[in-house]
Amino acid sequence: MGMKNQKKTYLDPMQKIALGFLGVILLGGFLLWLPISNQIPIKFIDALFTSVSAVCVTGLVTITPAVQFTVFGKGILLVLIQIGGLGVIACTVAFFLIIKKKITMRERMIIQQGYNLDTLSGMVQFIIRILKGTFLVEGIGAFLYCFKFVPQFGISRGICYSIFHSVSAFCNAGIDIIGTSSFIQYIRSPLISFTTMFLIVMGGLGFTVWYDIMKNSKKVFREHLPLTRLFTRLKLQSKIVLCMTFLLILIGTLGVFLLEYSNPMTVGKLNVGQKLMASGFQSVTTRTAGFATMSQNGLTQGSKLLCCALMFIGGSPGGTAGGVKTTTAAMVVLTCVSVLKGRRETECFKRKLDASIVRSGVAIITITLVFWLSGVTLLTILEPDKDFLKLMYEATSALATVGLSADLTANLGRASHVVLMLLMYVGRIGPVTMALVFAGKVKCGEQLRDLPEEKIMLG
Repeated sequence: MGMKNQKKTYLDPMQKIALGFLGVILLGGFLLWLPISNQIPIKFIDALFTSVSAVCVTGLVTITPAVQFTVFGKGILLVLIQIGGLGVIACTVAFFLIIKKKITMRERMIIQQGYNLDTLSGMVQFIIRILKGTFLVEGIGAFLYCFKFVPQFGISRGICYSIFHSVSAFCNAGIDIIGTSSFIQYIRSPLISFTTMFLIVMGGLGFTVWYDIMKNSKKVFREHLPLTRLFTRLKLQSKIVLCMTFLLILIGTLGVFLLEYSNPMTVGKLNVGQKLMASGFQSVTTRTAGFATMSQNGLTQGSKLLCCALMFIGGSPGGTAGGVKTTTAAMVVLTCVSVLKGRRETECFKRKLDASIVRSGVAIITITLVFWLSGVTLLTILEPDKDFLKLMYEATSALATVGLSADLTANLGRASHVVLMLLMYVGRIGPVTMALVFAGKVKCGEQLRDLPEEKIMLG
């Protein structure tokens, strides 16, 4: 009995990541609820919803941050967005580095699992590169924003707005402190549009892709190789991420451009160049960013459906974006192509994808669909008087941590807000991670057992 009582229960890395995000959310909700954070009194559920949205880098809000929060409250909101974008792991390691605490082997294993790395070596340097790269890109974004915000809002306010929105864009949060209409007033501004798109794409590419590109760029320039060699030297993941990112942005831009061309509620009154820019912004922001330069409520039915598909896919692994990720979507498409061509293996760029990766991809898609369908179903039950496509748009935006809303979030009931908070939380830590949290550890015997093989009919 004594031995049993002394036995310690250790949480696995997935559970620690999930609990870490939950702890930050609860603390953030409490801080945003304090009177010092608010211009007017706020209900705790609204403060908690805002905290969930910030930490899960989503952008859905039940209040208007610009008028609700004081400078202190907006500062707390900024910190929550930064923690959510970098991740609890990176922020914890950064804190340990500041206080000069040694990173233990258990903590290194959490870093490895959290960022899906192949080795335990170089973990701390990897996190340091993430932090440096993040602050560099956010600094560039803030500098560019200043050219618009400083003349409009004054020096001090303009600089603060530039920093806040640069962090929010890079972290794919989409929360703004300008007003009630996001970036709609800047739909004709190339500076705001392209700066925001740059930050969103950089945050959504993934830190591992950053490192791969930088490492090979140095080799190409050092060895005076043609620039075309840069792409060929990249790892398979980087190639897939870059190709899928370009393809999805292109498809989204052309799709929104054609579907919204004559729509006076979105881009109908703009010239062709402005329509293309606004369509490109809409395509990029659906990749889990949440800023909007056109009314999401005014979108045509076709555009809303297209945006739901783009939101579901989201950004790339290892970055600040949500969704099932570009690599997962690419894996499913490549597997379908391989089946149609009669190949036994999933192939890409003359490489074979491991069967375990394909199985994991199928699991990610399936589990995400289960959470998505559950969320949509609950919202339709709780909000029977609301338009179905708008509810689906809301649920997809929450689960994919996008933050785009067809002017619906604030008009939903409290039970629906709870559903959206759960979807945002699941979307940020990952549906598969959420499933593993409750599934517990896999026993060694389960991995090693070999059963007789038998076929079943499909299709």
